[in-house]
Formats: sequence, structure tokens, C-alpha cells
Amino acid sequence: MGRELVLIGIGAGDPDWVTMEAVHAIERLDVLLVVLKEDELDQLVDARRTLVARYRKMPLRTVELRDPPRPWRSAPDYTAAVALWRAQRLQQWSAAVAAELADGEVGGFLVWGDPSLYESTLAIAKELVAAAEAPIELRVLPGISSVHALTARHRIPLNRQGRAVQIMPARLLADGLPDGVDDAVAMLDGRQAFASIDPEGIDIYWGAYLGTPDEILISGPLADVRDEIVRVRTEAEARKGWVFDTYLLRRRS
Repeated sequence: MGRELVLIGIGAGDPDWVTMEAVHAIERLDVLLVVLKEDELDQLVDARRTLVARYRKMPLRTVELRDPPRPWRSAPDYTAAVALWRAQRLQQWSAAVAAELADGEVGGFLVWGDPSLYESTLAIAKELVAAAEAPIELRVLPGISSVHALTARHRIPLNRQGRAVQIMPARLLADGLPDGVDDAVAMLDGRQAFASIDPEGIDIYWGAYLGTPDEILISGPLADVRDEIVRVRTEAEARKGWVFDTYLLRRRS
């Protein structure tokens, strides 16, 4: 019969952003694999439980995976630290799937946003499947990413006619928008790189907690609103203990 592993995109925050394909996949699951991050708060874990309860009638067996520490935030060699963390994840997940997912069963991860965008789960799952002793079919179900939620909330297109969009880690914005890049998206910018670059001729479209009751949206010329975004973000993080934010930087024509 074979085993099946499904990565289910559950959207950026609003339970209504879960697709019908994702709902059917949740209904089919025999085992739900839940990754508990070292700094994850109960609110984020409860959001997954609420979503499963909303879209599934039968009880679901859950296997919790305690995520390895993320040392790259302070590690001198970023690349090596990430490689070690991924190897630890792969070992843990492979052991859990081998022990918990029987022949003929379907296991799944609920992935925030879209599993194929700015997300390591898919890369590790592909390695897991490739190394498994018994065959596993891997399926990936798309979700509404924070990028698309952001542009929809601000009522703007992600791309402008005839122009490219670059999605990048915020650390690559330390020196401003790269040459030749007019539209760039960054996610989870804990250091708020946008506040330290030359703002001349750049607009920002920023959003936090997209799709939730705590959603915050700010947009405008970067020079005019960057201090406001820093203040609002700092206040929100102090109030909730965490921030999921995304923004688009756009050079004016």
C-alpha cells in the first residue's frame, strides 16, 4: 500500500484561508506531526489545534517533535550552523516517521503560509523521503503565503508590469535594495533592516499578524513611516511576545 507524507499549507493566519484541498487532506490524516520550536508560544500551537478541530470531525493522533535549538543567530559560521540544524531535524523527523507512520497510513505537517516559499520543511521532507527504507509518497499542498496576504491587504500587485520581484532574507538588505532590484519582499525581519537603509525614492508596504484579529498594516514613503513601523512593531512584540511580519520595498518610478 505504501505510506504518504503531506505538507499542508494552512495560510498566513486566517482559518478561512485554508483551501478545500487542505481541508480534505486534514480529514485523511492518520498522524499529524507537530514541530514545537524552542521559542514558540502557546498561541501559535493552539492555532494549529483550533484549525484541526474546525476542519476535522474524528480525533487525530498527534506526534510532537521538539525542534533543535537554532544556534545560527549567534554562530560565527551561519552556513555551518544552519546545516547542522537541518541535519538534526532530518534525523529526528526520520525516526518519528519510521516509528509512527505505518504502511498504508498518511502523515502530515501543517505548514504556515505556503510550504514552498521561505520554508525549510519541504527541503527536509524531500531528504527524509529519499533516505527512507520503505517508499513514501510526498505531496505538497499550496497555501496562501504572507506575501500574497500582504499585497492583497494593501490592495497592490506583487509585481509591476515588465518588472521582477525579489524575495530575500532581510539580512541581504543591510546595504539597501541591491542594484537592479526595484521590488523586494522580506519576511521576519527581526533586526528591522528597512529602518537603516537609504530611504530615498522607496515606498514600504508592511504588515504584521496578517489574517488575524491583531493584523497591523502600515504603508507609505519609507522615510516618512519607518520610525512608526519600528515603534508599532516594538510595542506589538512586547504585548504579544512574538511578531510575524512581512514587507515589500518598492522604488518609485
